[in-house]
Amino acid sequence: MKITVWGNQLFAWVAAAALAENGNHVFLVSGDTQDTLDALLARSRSEPGLSDLLQQCFDSGRLELMTEPAGLHNPLHLLALNPDQFDTANRLVTALAQQHQQELLIINQSNFGVGSSDKLQESLDKEKNQLVAYLPDMLAEGTALRNYKLPETLIIGCDDEWGQLTLKALMRPFSKNLKQWMVMSAREAEFTKFANTGMLALRLGYINELANLADKLGVDIEAIRDALIADPRIGPHYLHPGCGFGGLNFQQYIEALAELMLESRSSKLLETVLSENEKQKELPFRKLWRHYNCDLAGKTISIWGLSYKPGTASIDHAPSLKIIETLLSQGCQIRAHDPKAIPLIRAYFADADNLTLCDNSYDALEQSDALLLLTEWPEYSSPLYEEMHSRMHQPLIIDGRNLLDKALTQSLGFTYYGIGR
Repeated sequence: MKITVWGNQLFAWVAAAALAENGNHVFLVSGDTQDTLDALLARSRSEPGLSDLLQQCFDSGRLELMTEPAGLHNPLHLLALNPDQFDTANRLVTALAQQHQQELLIINQSNFGVGSSDKLQESLDKEKNQLVAYLPDMLAEGTALRNYKLPETLIIGCDDEWGQLTLKALMRPFSKNLKQWMVMSAREAEFTKFANTGMLALRLGYINELANLADKLGVDIEAIRDALIADPRIGPHYLHPGCGFGGLNFQQYIEALAELMLESRSSKLLETVLSENEKQKELPFRKLWRHYNCDLAGKTISIWGLSYKPGTASIDHAPSLKIIETLLSQGCQIRAHDPKAIPLIRAYFADADNLTLCDNSYDALEQSDALLLLTEWPEYSSPLYEEMHSRMHQPLIIDGRNLLDKALTQSLGFTYYGIGR
């Protein structure tokens, strides 16, 4: 099939690469007239395997960068635009309606809100098989390619038989692990995506609230968590206490659903989750602050983990941003390490003289008065404790992800603070 993908964010690149890899001829329109292949490949390197696959698809000729006018000619389109680009999407659909007199399928995978696909459909003639369908973006950064190529469930928001057949044909190469197709209206599919993301946010917020309460009551949240996940009605997913969640897409969907709930139901449920999550990001700093009796001036603080989660270089809404800003304001020297996110942190804090970014995690511990562990990268889970102890000025660990064994670290002479431990 010939398909045009519109967008300049992660989902657009993943969809373009995966579709082109499976034999489609894909035209990618980023919307940035200054965009070049090198710039696109550079931005996509934060996602494992994506840059290499994009390069292969460009080399094969099945993937091309295209300008907007040329991209309008195909009968199949995928919209992967930013949440604030609904007007752009509406303009594109209007232009496509003028360009095509017969069959036209537009797959909306943008976070425009519930009912947005129906609004876009108003510019098209359904009697001529001109349709807007909604396919929820269920990707997670760090595993986005795998999520796209090996989904377990595919939700199709389309109530037209021709549209359903075309969508299923397009997605058939990615059905090896598929347990079910779920077909519903576009509005229902849009709401499903919001509901899914909101549920995950509630679970994360709840386990963090329990962890904070466990701190007050003097119990170990890990024992409580083990009991929770043993209940088959609850299970283990998104029940890991920590110093807050982040990520661009996840945050955007929760914010949009929180706004919708507030406007439609006067409900502040998710608004509270978001507010408490911002407080949770400050928790490692607050534990450090209390340990040193509210005086951190001149202290050297190490940070392990800068990305918002392991497996990605993304720092969107990462706890590290807020903590680094706070530590700098307190006059601290910061030494930080991350397997992937150093270039983005360097650009974000370009003017910070007191921030040293280290290529080696143990170098980041040199003469440190504390280590803040903010991202649960696997390489941090079983460190060389003797090496850590010898490098640090004060053997203090504040584990923002409960990654390390509390009893072991304490037995080796470290002062240890976890989340709810």
